[in-house]
Amino acid sequence: MGETLPRAPGGAQLHSDTLRRQFRTLRVKMVLLGSSGVGKSSLALRFGKDEFRNTSPTVGCAYLTKVVHLNDVTLRFEIWDTAGQEKYHSVTPLYYRGAQAALLVYDISKRETFIRAQVWLKELEKQYTAGSTVIWLVGNKGDLAQDRQVSVQEGQNLANDRGLSFIETSALSGDHISELLQAVAHRVYECVGAQQGGLSEWQETPLLDLQHKDTFNPFASCCKVGP
Repeated sequence: MGETLPRAPGGAQLHSDTLRRQFRTLRVKMVLLGSSGVGKSSLALRFGKDEFRNTSPTVGCAYLTKVVHLNDVTLRFEIWDTAGQEKYHSVTPLYYRGAQAALLVYDISKRETFIRAQVWLKELEKQYTAGSTVIWLVGNKGDLAQDRQVSVQEGQNLANDRGLSFIETSALSGDHISELLQAVAHRVYECVGAQQGGLSEWQETPLLDLQHKDTFNPFASCCKVGP
């Protein structure tokens, strides 16, 4: 006869708690900021669908979601792609207020977008408390390196001076897209998620998800946060 192993007191409850921690899903609001034409919508589409397509300028904002699995937690990114045109500048803070992650995007082949990114940064700093938002400076359109107007060192220097993280990407080729999202996920979880009430838990509602599937229409505006 085999030996009966002793059961630890409360073992079933311990197993249940372990599963709960393992499959816990936290909500992360991430906003993309930058001038019109720098590729924010294309980055968002790469994040959400790993696709690339030519897009029209965003009207107001567009919204999609992306789930990222870490070792002991799942993060459900709610990604807000904001309009870069000047006429929408006054309403953009309504979309990025309360974001736990922000990507300041510029086009490496257009210096004016790099300068504009610094203006967006000043606006963003008015809306957040230090430590509550992870900010990344993103030099997009790395595939246009032959037309580069902003050097890698310039981007890195600005990030170092302002306490930001920095990376160059290409939404067209997909270079460094997944690495960026994973890095943002880890940083948000370590820095923001560790705070009391830093990240709220997302509860799955299957019926609602059937009605609101994760879709992304770069030609449409969206002014509603999903489940």
